[in-house]
Amino acid sequence: MPQATGYAMHSAESALEPYAFERRTPRPDDVAIEILYCGVCHSDLHFARDDWGMAQYPIVPGHEIVGRVTSVGSDVANFKEGDVVGVGCMVDSCRHCQACNDGVEQYCAEGFTMTYGSPDRHDGSLTQGGYSDRVTVSERFVLRMPEGIDLKSAAPILCAGVTTYSPLRHYGVKPGDKVGVIGMGGLGHMGVKLAKALGAEVTLFTRSESKVAEAKSNGADHVVVSSDEEQMAALAETFDFMLDTVPNEHDLNPYLQALKYDGTHILVGQMQPLEPGVAGANLIFRRRVLGGSLIGGIPETQELLDFCAEKGITCDVEMIDIQNINEAWDRMQKGDVRYRFVIDMASMKEG
Repeated sequence: MPQATGYAMHSAESALEPYAFERRTPRPDDVAIEILYCGVCHSDLHFARDDWGMAQYPIVPGHEIVGRVTSVGSDVANFKEGDVVGVGCMVDSCRHCQACNDGVEQYCAEGFTMTYGSPDRHDGSLTQGGYSDRVTVSERFVLRMPEGIDLKSAAPILCAGVTTYSPLRHYGVKPGDKVGVIGMGGLGHMGVKLAKALGAEVTLFTRSESKVAEAKSNGADHVVVSSDEEQMAALAETFDFMLDTVPNEHDLNPYLQALKYDGTHILVGQMQPLEPGVAGANLIFRRRVLGGSLIGGIPETQELLDFCAEKGITCDVEMIDIQNINEAWDRMQKGDVRYRFVIDMASMKEG
């Protein structure tokens, strides 16, 4: 079995530390990949520290992977040695339910196999992620990096990018629509860029005056400080869509009131119960919709990569060496990153 090196957590309280492990022997439909870059997602921290009660140890995080193909299995038709490719949040699914047939594998009826921390569907081994030098993935879950895309900033597109692109496409954002993006982090700044590229008039909602200039530099047409009740009240029944990227509990009602009739509020960040609760009148009296969205399917992610290459859209990243990953996690937890860390895996060879 191929030998790999990476950085792993061995308990919820430990630090990430060097770890040697085995990747599986490639199967006929597998693509073996040398990892060049890996994005650092806030969910890496939550998962590895067992905030969601799902972690099994040791665990190598990382699900925003860009690399180069080193070999392919006998059944692989779409990739060859030397191709530059990506791997996102999923590495397998049941492949036969309605969601999988529709190309939205993230909604697989049997649950998708995560890039790390999931039992492999074939041999039961625990999947390990991209904070490592290599990975082996089924061809169906490998993405082609289009010519001209910036590889470093493409890594977070595989998670933060598609998490915001998928709902914008699914719910039908079109040129001329008024879209509010709530929150200006890794997801929010991509939501602003993508909604703008789709032709929408984009307003960024933030609680921080300091982010006004940042939001406009990322393409926002307008910025609203959401803690200002007068600013919020002046926007009643203005927007077609709200893309809500905030991961913490927050009051949805003022944003619902800012939607037009038939407006849609889309949650992509908060998974906790909604507190305070949503007033039913804010939905019923204007036929508004409160929906949600989870990452994106494989065809949709490829569509997004091609779209970003065509439009010159990048994720704002700060490059780090793997040896600085624990410091990066501490900074990420404090919100001290604009807007995504990306690990340069060449640093793995430096020991």
